[in-house]
Amino acid sequence: MGDNHFYHITPKGRIETLPSIQAALSSLRHGGYIWLDFFQASREELSELIEPLGIHPLSVEDCIDEEQIPKIEDFPTNTFMVFNAFTYINRELFIDELDFALGKNFIISVSRDIRGGERFFNKLFDKVSLELANITKGPDQLLQVILDYTIDKKFIAVDAIQDRLDEAEEIIVSDSLTFEPDELMSLRRQLLSLRKSLFHERENLIKICRKDSRFIKENTIYHFRDIYDHLARFFEVTEMHRETISNLMEIYLSMINNRMALIANKTNLIMRRLTLINTIFMPLTLLASIGGMSEWTMMTGPHNWKFAYPAFMLLMIIIGFINYFLLRMLESRDSKKSDIKTMKTEIKKMETDEA
Repeated sequence: MGDNHFYHITPKGRIETLPSIQAALSSLRHGGYIWLDFFQASREELSELIEPLGIHPLSVEDCIDEEQIPKIEDFPTNTFMVFNAFTYINRELFIDELDFALGKNFIISVSRDIRGGERFFNKLFDKVSLELANITKGPDQLLQVILDYTIDKKFIAVDAIQDRLDEAEEIIVSDSLTFEPDELMSLRRQLLSLRKSLFHERENLIKICRKDSRFIKENTIYHFRDIYDHLARFFEVTEMHRETISNLMEIYLSMINNRMALIANKTNLIMRRLTLINTIFMPLTLLASIGGMSEWTMMTGPHNWKFAYPAFMLLMIIIGFINYFLLRMLESRDSKKSDIKTMKTEIKKMETDEA
């Protein structure tokens, strides 16, 4: 048996703790309403409520199944609702199911072992005690207090994701090379899960606010509208964060591309310099090879080496300078042609846009 709590909220505004489901059901004879709070409930425990409170067997199945999306269903004796609880631990988002059944004189809450090792409603009783004057008006007021507590817990997870997103943005801008793109993918998955849950929970609140449940009084709907406003704001924040992630991914890819382009430009510059040096020294190497094989004896004779070798070195220097300036002139002409072509393309594009 789970750590269950059963309460009787008396017409005089007192909260009585009861030992069992049977004691809680018996207390209804004295007026007021009961709150049956189940934790890690079994099918057998919940099935005990089918006959006395009119809980539908499908609602029991939904409470046992942990893969339900937020929804609201109206039955003859109660309104069954599914909401989610958010917890954010070690940079991981956990979404767990909370089930509620609201009737004329009872409210049932079913929770599980929320990630983090503590019962989700552990600190809820303090908030209920502060709202004691309101919750004596009916179980719908207690449901509003519970949902308000649940929404406050959601803010912690949403705020944690916001901080993580700001951290990712700072790293991308300051040092994109150390940034891991898996971080953005993880945040994107978490935001998609958030969006899915908030979307369906917002639909739940819309149904409540338009009075789909006859167990929620009209004067309580104003409080549910406030809860709806918070959910709508969280939903909008989630949408903005998703757009921010897309923008950050584009910025990251752009910075990586720019860095790769810069590296490519440096490589091209180095290759151009090597090519220039190689081009200059190719004819000089040829002359040195020919001169080295013949030792200039074929051209000037062995007795004129004092004149021949200085003249040969001077010729090589002159040829080197001629090659250098010739290559620079050809490079400058090609660059001008490229600039003129680019300018003509831009002018033609502007004329097309004006037309």
